[in-house]
Amino acid sequence: MRETTKIPGPDLPGPRIKTVHRKPIGISGLAAYVPPYRVWLEDWCSWTNNHWPKIREVVGRSFRVRGPDQSVYTLAATAVLRLIDQYDVDPRRVKFLGLGTESSTDNSAGAIIVKGMVDRALVSRGKPPISRSCEVPEFKHACLGGVYGMKGAIRQLALDGAGSQAIVVCADIAEYARGSSGEPTQGAGAVAMLLEENPTLVTVDLVGSGSAADYRIMDFRKPMLRFCGQDRSESHQVQDYPVFNGKYSTTCYIDETLHAMSDMYEKRALNAIEYLRSLRTLFMHRPYRRMPETGFSVSYLFALSRGGAADRAELASYCYESGVDPHAVRAEMLGEPAVASFANAESLNFEAYPLTMAVLRAFRASRHYRREILDKLALGSDTMLDLGNLYTAALPAWLAAGFEQALDENSLTAGEEILTLGYGSGDAAEVIPFFMADNWREAAAAIGFSDAMSLTVDLNEAQYHALHDGRRVTGLDYVPRNEFIIDRVGQSNDRHFADLGIEYYRYVS
Repeated sequence: MRETTKIPGPDLPGPRIKTVHRKPIGISGLAAYVPPYRVWLEDWCSWTNNHWPKIREVVGRSFRVRGPDQSVYTLAATAVLRLIDQYDVDPRRVKFLGLGTESSTDNSAGAIIVKGMVDRALVSRGKPPISRSCEVPEFKHACLGGVYGMKGAIRQLALDGAGSQAIVVCADIAEYARGSSGEPTQGAGAVAMLLEENPTLVTVDLVGSGSAADYRIMDFRKPMLRFCGQDRSESHQVQDYPVFNGKYSTTCYIDETLHAMSDMYEKRALNAIEYLRSLRTLFMHRPYRRMPETGFSVSYLFALSRGGAADRAELASYCYESGVDPHAVRAEMLGEPAVASFANAESLNFEAYPLTMAVLRAFRASRHYRREILDKLALGSDTMLDLGNLYTAALPAWLAAGFEQALDENSLTAGEEILTLGYGSGDAAEVIPFFMADNWREAAAAIGFSDAMSLTVDLNEAQYHALHDGRRVTGLDYVPRNEFIIDRVGQSNDRHFADLGIEYYRYVS
């Protein structure tokens, strides 16, 4: 990439021209860690009297649960160490280590905890630690924290960190109260990304990306007031059940996706429907199976309304099939619903785009739906049915699974554009184009995502309840290996020494 920049000259009456060469920046590697403890959703349905066919269609097949000696920091550090090992990273070159999470349990320290754990493990192996001059920020915005971390790393590599490497690790523990509608969408895990100039996996195009944000009050929140009075004397694990409103959250996801896409179309002067049809692969934030399908489908219908006569005729056919006036649908799509105004007990079940959602049902039944929606979301989607919601790690996990499948099927090509969309409740979205690197296959071969998923311990009902509720568990046939664990939790609150609540970690080789 080359830019022409005007720089004032000391001896010249006018500006002189300087040509600045900027190297492409992106992702060169991915590595993951997921806890082995698995709950099959078919079993969960039998425990809870839920309807398995519906859960399978909307949510997935299974989800992972954190272990008794695990926290978001152990998950993150294990993923980072795997990334360093799998890509033979020289830790001294890493000048940025970002943590994207909404499950952090320390309101002061963040990524520095992960760095400290990884440093000690590296030194114990006779390797150098991560650079002392490394930046260690934590990024929090619901499920979008990891994407913001990636953008921060790219900006650092483009400026004062030029020539170095960056690692961003997305790690989360998605827990919901037993009996809540969110319970089947739980999950836990971490994915680390290696970023650098001249990337070997994908180039990330921030210039052509789209952003959107709007405060939605009560879409999905985690107020600290919930922690007051928790008795964690047995496990010391704080339970972080969110305050959420399911239907309203779906409305927020769709609305912010549409605005981020529109921002990208405008920046790149794109014909929306022609662009969407030209894509072969998309990866989106995936809290459960149906959500990205719905978000992308609505984006496609909106793009039809912006297109030519044939595109509007296709939209009209879905309208007629659903018994909706096409003119009313297009008027709805041109409107600006005040989604934040729905954030009250009387309005939470309102739809921002009720006519469009009715048309969506007809579109799902059409012959175009598989080709334009499902096929473009196919890479890695089967693997994701067994992960549950990983919050910030959901999108990078899908990328890792998708790139591995593409490697097996030889289904992506160098230079090909894929589109990614990150989303964070509360409410913001980022749509970012990626372009496959020339030697992406070599980088994808080192991801090892299927290996990270292969170790499993299936839980029975009593074990799941105990792990979920933070109680001691019996009968778990699992011995940690090549991962970090919580060794103990500090108890002292004395005048001369205090470590109350501080976790001490150990790497189990």
